[in-house]
Amino acid sequence: MDQLQAIIALTEGVLGREVIGAYLHGSSVLGGLRPASDVDVLVVTRRRTNEEERRALVGGLLGISGSRNNARPVELTVVVQSEVRPWRYPPVGDFLYGEWLRAEYEAGKVPQPEPAPDLAVLLSMALTGDHPLNGPPPAQILDPVPHGDLVGASVAGIPGLLDGLDDDTRNVLLTFARIWTTLATGRILPKDAAADWALDRLPPAHRPVLEHARQLYLDCRYEEESWSEALRVGVRPHVDHVLAEIDRLRIRTREGG
Repeated sequence: MDQLQAIIALTEGVLGREVIGAYLHGSSVLGGLRPASDVDVLVVTRRRTNEEERRALVGGLLGISGSRNNARPVELTVVVQSEVRPWRYPPVGDFLYGEWLRAEYEAGKVPQPEPAPDLAVLLSMALTGDHPLNGPPPAQILDPVPHGDLVGASVAGIPGLLDGLDDDTRNVLLTFARIWTTLATGRILPKDAAADWALDRLPPAHRPVLEHARQLYLDCRYEEESWSEALRVGVRPHVDHVLAEIDRLRIRTREGG
């Protein structure tokens, strides 16, 4: 059984007829998986999961996700249809598994329902990708996300990304490039394509760090990643420049310009 089949078998085994549909999003539908890409799956349900179901999902995913299982990391998001249709912002996420939280899950933590602004981005990717794993096409069960909410969700994650700049440099730089692209174009592009868009608009001094992040994304797993001291020095000035561009576009959107 391949990894996607295992994920679907797990969610259907735990949630049964409460599952309306399951959908790929992220790199799988935006340009293709890269060496370090997660397998991103959205599951839409008829009701909230209970504590027992959430524990069962976590337990199953710990055995499906990540390098210790000779597999890609899995990011599984469960959302209740009535929480996002009709659309309202910020939406509530019912369940989230991500490999970056493995240590907490192994220690007994069980994810709980909580407001999740970034669901606006995730649902937009699922709608754009239009790749059901089971159930109807996503447009039949999900409302489109207004551009203003997509902007709000994109910028809401910036403080958390900045916190991870030193430890997750490649991903943070590429995510900032994608936020900038989304605010400017209204589209969510693959990370390498967003980097290409941003590189065309960056001053020469701010290009090398993003060029390096883009190449790492295309070629390397995270454990193979390396940064020279010269590139490290340029990371923060690059980020400051990109965030200034993002802020300019955010203000324009807020003002309706």
